[in-house]
Amino acid sequence: MIDSLDALRRLYPGASPRSQAKQLGHLDATMRRIVAQAPLCVVASAGGDGAGLDASPRGGPAGFVLAPDAHTLLIPDATGNNRLDTLENLLADPRIGLLFLVPGVDEVLRVNGTARLRDEPAYTERFAPEGQSWRPRLVIEVTVREAYLHCPKALLRARVWRPQAAAAAFPSMNAMLRAQLGSTVVTETDDEARARYQAQLAAEGLADRLP
Repeated sequence: MIDSLDALRRLYPGASPRSQAKQLGHLDATMRRIVAQAPLCVVASAGGDGAGLDASPRGGPAGFVLAPDAHTLLIPDATGNNRLDTLENLLADPRIGLLFLVPGVDEVLRVNGTARLRDEPAYTERFAPEGQSWRPRLVIEVTVREAYLHCPKALLRARVWRPQAAAAAFPSMNAMLRAQLGSTVVTETDDEARARYQAQLAAEGLADRLP
């Protein structure tokens, strides 16, 4: 069992000078371009005293996360399940980790920093779709501390962007939850769930997002 840093390091060669040097304390032009093209961001957070570790996907049209300058990211909080795991964690511990993914691109942008939850109109109204009354209840404002491009080997191994047939083998989310929790808890039909998702996305100006 590995129980010390020395024991861990003996298993691996040292990091290359390039992998050390690529970590920046800000977002350069390439990183900001990735943010502008990314429709998917994974947000990692930790609750107080190390409890409540969480990783949560956030999605939207390409560029749904804004990078107004080299040291700031703005993530709108769209409609979810209202568990608020990430948001409660960030109130207890402002540290945040982000992964930005662009379909078809095997490199991943990693960002670490600190977060504040902003509900002022100056923040939320930046994400109001044109002609729509919807706006996020709050925006996660991230101050960038570390940013670097992650090598593509993980996504190449997983062949993430290659066509997959596995999706057809999965039942619907409702069916999986009904098997876990029972029909007395999961009473919504698949059609009702789809209608609910469609209504929520339509309110956000994203009615065309469901297949």
